[in-house]
Amino acid sequence: MSELRATLQAGLQSLRLALDARQVDLLLDYLGLLQKWNKVYNLTAVRDPAEMMTHHLLDSLAAITPLLEQVGDRPVKLLDVGSGGGLPGVVIAIACPQIEVTCVDTVAKKAAFIQQAAATLKLPNLRGLHARVESLNALSGQGHDVVCSRAFASLVDFTRWSQAALNPGGIWMAMKGKHPGDELATLQAEAGAVDVFHVEQLRVPGLDAERCIVWMRPGPPAVA
Repeated sequence: MSELRATLQAGLQSLRLALDARQVDLLLDYLGLLQKWNKVYNLTAVRDPAEMMTHHLLDSLAAITPLLEQVGDRPVKLLDVGSGGGLPGVVIAIACPQIEVTCVDTVAKKAAFIQQAAATLKLPNLRGLHARVESLNALSGQGHDVVCSRAFASLVDFTRWSQAALNPGGIWMAMKGKHPGDELATLQAEAGAVDVFHVEQLRVPGLDAERCIVWMRPGPPAVA
C-alpha cells in the first residue's frame, strides 16, 4: 500500500491537484474496494493494483482540472454513463465534494458496487443507479449539468442516448484514448445536432498512451 500511496501522491503532484490527506486515503480505500469486488463482480479487466492506479485512478484524476475549468467551483450535477466500477465517477466524487455524482449502469451488480462504495467511503455526493441512460429525462427532474463517459460508446451514440438527461446549458465530457477523428467526422455529419467546442489532450502520469477529452454541447436547432 505504501508504494501505491507514493505513486498516487507523485501523480497528484504531477497533475497539480491539491487533495487533502482524507481524499488521498479515500482514493486508496476505493482502489481496495475495486480490487475486492472485482474478484466476484468482474468490474474491470485490469487486475494488478499498480496498473489499476495508473490506468484507472490517475487516468480519471487527469480529468479533474479540465472539468473544474469548465464548471468552476459551483455545485453541479454530473452523470457518469456506463460507469462500470465507478470510473471516473467515484474519483470525481472524492476529488470534488461540491459535485453531485450519479453513476448509471445497465448492469445491476455494477450499480450496487457504486452504492456500496458510497456507503463504505461515506460519500454523500455519490450514488449508483441501475438504469438505461435513455430512460433518464431532465424534464422529470433527472437532469444533469455534465454528462460524462469513459470508453463507453461512440460519440454519436453517447450524445444521442444521453441528450434527454442533459440540463439546459449542460455539456458532455467524453474521455477518449487517441484523438477520435473518425467519430468526430461522423458526429459533425449529424446536421449540427452537437457542437464540439474543445478537444483537450491529457497527460496521465506513468501512462505512455494518448488520452483526450471531447467537450460538447447540444448544437443549435436545425433551420426548417
